[in-house]
Amino acid sequence: MDPPARSPGVIEGRDTAPLATPLERLPGVGTARAERLARLGLVTVRDALLHFPRDYRDFSGAHAVDSLRPGEHASLAGEVLDVASRTTAVGRALVVVTIGCTAGGRVRAVWFGMPFLARRFTVGTRIVIAGQPREVGGGWEFAHPEVRWLGADEVADGCDWLPVYPLAEGVLQSHVRLAVEAAVRHAADAWPEALPEAVLREKSLLPIGEALRQMHRPASAPLIAAARRRFVYQELLMLQLALRMHRRRQREERSATPLVIDHRLDGRIRARFPFPFTPAQDRVCREIAADLARAEPMNRLVQGDVGSGKTAIAVYAMLAAVGTTVQPPQGDAATRPGERPERHQAALMAPTELLARQHAATLERLLAGSGVRVALLVGGQAASRRERTLARIASGEADIVVGTQALVRGSARFRRLALVVIDEQHRFGVLQRAILQHGQADPHTLVMTATPIPRTIAHAVYGDLDVSVLDEGPPGRQPVATYRVGPAEVDRWWGFVRRKLSAGRRGYVVVPAVEDTRGAVASIASAYEELANGPLEAFRLGLLHGRLSAKAKAAVMEDFRSGRLDVLVSTSVIEVGIDVPEATIMTILDAERFGLAQLHQLRGRVARGGLQGICGAVTGGVDEPHPRIDAFVATTDGFELAERDFALRGPGDLVGTRQSGAPPLYLADLVHDMDVVAEARRDAIDMFDRDPGLADPALERLRRVIIDRWGPTLGLGRVG
Repeated sequence: MDPPARSPGVIEGRDTAPLATPLERLPGVGTARAERLARLGLVTVRDALLHFPRDYRDFSGAHAVDSLRPGEHASLAGEVLDVASRTTAVGRALVVVTIGCTAGGRVRAVWFGMPFLARRFTVGTRIVIAGQPREVGGGWEFAHPEVRWLGADEVADGCDWLPVYPLAEGVLQSHVRLAVEAAVRHAADAWPEALPEAVLREKSLLPIGEALRQMHRPASAPLIAAARRRFVYQELLMLQLALRMHRRRQREERSATPLVIDHRLDGRIRARFPFPFTPAQDRVCREIAADLARAEPMNRLVQGDVGSGKTAIAVYAMLAAVGTTVQPPQGDAATRPGERPERHQAALMAPTELLARQHAATLERLLAGSGVRVALLVGGQAASRRERTLARIASGEADIVVGTQALVRGSARFRRLALVVIDEQHRFGVLQRAILQHGQADPHTLVMTATPIPRTIAHAVYGDLDVSVLDEGPPGRQPVATYRVGPAEVDRWWGFVRRKLSAGRRGYVVVPAVEDTRGAVASIASAYEELANGPLEAFRLGLLHGRLSAKAKAAVMEDFRSGRLDVLVSTSVIEVGIDVPEATIMTILDAERFGLAQLHQLRGRVARGGLQGICGAVTGGVDEPHPRIDAFVATTDGFELAERDFALRGPGDLVGTRQSGAPPLYLADLVHDMDVVAEARRDAIDMFDRDPGLADPALERLRRVIIDRWGPTLGLGRVG
């Protein structure tokens, strides 16, 4: 297990000596426990203070027996009246503790399979139990409740909340609680305050020492909320300031070649497309053209729903780059008659080799006869072909280069790279974009995602990018009719699919796993066999998954695209960008195993042409609730689904290093803390506009904290 991210506020220097104390030196921890705690990344006092609870248990003991409700969390204080242990009829050990409650009445606490617990309870001992009660035989019973033993003079008075910490294998809650409590006593007040006093007052935020104490030893639920809000606000404010510092540095230190798109070039580019642009595409093209004309690198994110025309935008931008010829240095001879003028180059990075090959084929068709030369660079190429491609890139012979991660692994050297387009931004990040920014002039960067992100979150995560939104699809494009297919409807669904295939349509069957590893999860191999010998035996089936060689994948896709196959049985490898207009029907097996955003991306594969697309989400358990599937069936609006997806699962790894280039957020939740996200962003903009270098002495400590945390990743160095 990876250790958690560290520190929303780390400052080097003498004032942090107590925070650097090894945990093994604290009373009650010792070497053996310290070795176990290191599995969680907890080595110093600082680490322990920042290991925030994931939850709290209410041990206030304030409930009375007559206020209990089945299944609702409650806590009761009382005295142990009886302890009994026995073996049940099926051979399981059972411990039963009867408790006389301080507020009146009695309850039972029971534990199965834990006979050793009987020794921990003594008649007359005062305890507090917490858990979910149930009515059994006319009385109340708590199964496996959490227990707190009260000292002789200790009172359960409504002010006792027990923290529940993230754990690792071999590390107990008791180990973490002991270490954290010792760390709070040792150094909570030694943590330097990063936020200016004026900000603490204006925002009614707890000072950092008090916030640390209330996170780990809270006096009440409101104080838990107040402590958490203080850290969430600080973290989000620092993130926004860091992104602005990064962007300012980019603008000051990097320059790009201005690429001016005049009316003639714009007309020539649009003439290449067999369709007119939508108003949304026109708007985004204008935004890109304005960026490209500047001498500073464009950094723009284009996000749009499935089928909204992002690929056309990417092609427009790349043709604008290669259509702007390189001006010879002053004093050099101009291009001689008949000689091809030197062009700028553009690169398109795709997340998979399958998609890169499709993009290259699309560009070859679109640019046939234009003189624009397209090259493909992917990991699956033969060594000889790869070397030839690298030579073409280095000499400038290749105008547009389409590739995968191979473009950023150090082997590709461009002669005149002016624009980088990154497809599916959530698969890449700031660090990978930076690898392609080299030389005297840095390329402009356009990044795209078909996974819509709520605007507030987009600003929080992609603060180093300008954001454009494609919020409409091509005219005449019909939404995909989507159905949930329960076990009772499966036979009828396959009959429907057969009728559509017999009428000349093509279809996908999507399976969540390559091999059977979790019981009911469909295996692509077994699914293929069952379909080929069952409901789809009359049709030509192909098999596609990530373990096939690049050559085999390309062959299967070509057979499907050309109509030599009727059905493609595939894993989610077809999730992004696969474009076969004749494929209009999709069946997703074990649909509940997929995320909502992934389901929507898959559905987009049958919304590519003029015919109505149809999607069936096959689920198990007729009566089981499936909030994701219900949301998936209810709407085809990707932006609405993004909001629901974030609400259901949170942002997940969206802001991890792999995707945004910044360390993961430590405590903030971009969905549930959306109001704080917006507030911190407003405050950061105001603070940065007034003092771009954060040079005010009152901000010095905050500035140092930001550079300590984000400096190495975002290249902040010294700012201002």
